[in-house]
Amino acid sequence: MTRDTPADGFRKTSSGKRLTGIMMNDYLQLHQRASQGAFVVWIAIVVPAELFAGFDNVAYAVPESHAAMSAGKGAGAVLCEKAEKAGYSPDLCSYARIDLGTALDGGRDSPSMGMPRPHLLVSNTNNCSLLAKWFDVYHRMWGTPHFILDIPFCYEEQTPDDFAYIRGQFADLVRTIEELSGQRFDESKAREAVRLSSEALREWKRFTSLARHRPSPITAFDSFVQMAPILTSRGTQQLLDHYRMLADETEEQVKRGVFPVPEERYRLLWDNIAPWHQLRKMSSRLSALGANITTASYTYCIGSVEGTFDMYAYDDGDPFTWLARLQNFSVCPHGMALRARAMRQAIERNGIDGVVFASNRSCKVYSIIQMDQMRFVRDEIGVPAVMIDVDHADERKYSEEASFVRLEALLETIDARRREEEHGQAPS
Repeated sequence: MTRDTPADGFRKTSSGKRLTGIMMNDYLQLHQRASQGAFVVWIAIVVPAELFAGFDNVAYAVPESHAAMSAGKGAGAVLCEKAEKAGYSPDLCSYARIDLGTALDGGRDSPSMGMPRPHLLVSNTNNCSLLAKWFDVYHRMWGTPHFILDIPFCYEEQTPDDFAYIRGQFADLVRTIEELSGQRFDESKAREAVRLSSEALREWKRFTSLARHRPSPITAFDSFVQMAPILTSRGTQQLLDHYRMLADETEEQVKRGVFPVPEERYRLLWDNIAPWHQLRKMSSRLSALGANITTASYTYCIGSVEGTFDMYAYDDGDPFTWLARLQNFSVCPHGMALRARAMRQAIERNGIDGVVFASNRSCKVYSIIQMDQMRFVRDEIGVPAVMIDVDHADERKYSEEASFVRLEALLETIDARRREEEHGQAPS
């Protein structure tokens, strides 16, 4: 994997350059297909986009993904302010404010010129408690139909009743699109899309598993950026090819001895959504301290069922079954026991020295049990942890210096524990 290494330590991989082209092409195609008469659906990130491949001319957009990209490109605060001037509270999720600000101002200041207006909105209730209300704004503003997937939270593994309930709603969603678009659903096309997504996720897991190497050939910031096409290119050969090349290039990087933090002394885990406006700054500053956030709950959950760290493979059978079983893959709908089980696996497999819990002002459902989880990590697993305050897309609500005071304190705690262990003392 070729890496250009500027003075600030930020490394742009060849996979990163390829990713830029994929994302640009995805948004250009979205606008082009919409202008040519495609039936446009706006979806929440966990809505199974593979189903749309079963139709001849359905295009989908992901407002959360657009908001993350906007924040990463430096437009987050500007777009948030537009929503706030329209009367939306600054305490509202910054993804929602970015999206609303974009829609209310016709896509100005958006890196993708916004998104084409939808014919259908599809939200869900398990991953984000705000999404149904957020999408309802557009339902009222434009009269766009709004389909809500009512997905149960999971405080234990998905039950048979919950599975059947979820699967039935997917069938209802397909019928709704057939009625609204006048198109017929071809299950064989959806099955092929599911197969491609499953194979792509297998390559994704191969990529993220390389974080076990010492030093790690990747940072969590790499996985944050590289997860983008999972949202915009689901069920495509392009997604599979990209992740296969990404994993191959990263393995080659290990062989060549090229690492983002060559003097890696601290291996950390990040818990919450990525701080999109701080990726380069935080990565560079941590690298200078010999610290590498090698893995993150936000990305290790992708392709897994609730409470696990491993890939959930597709058996080439009913595509609805695989999609329904994976509907609770993300961390947000998980109870404490499931979150703790997956995090323990991640800590043990990746040789984690400390955990960074990012208390996210914009994502209450992700953050609400972090204090309890931090105590579990410290007391039950015996790994130091710290909590910092962030907002995933509104940089006005983040203090770099306050965060790094706590991050550096975590590194000092790790050093102190190591000294105690060297002298045969029980860690305090």
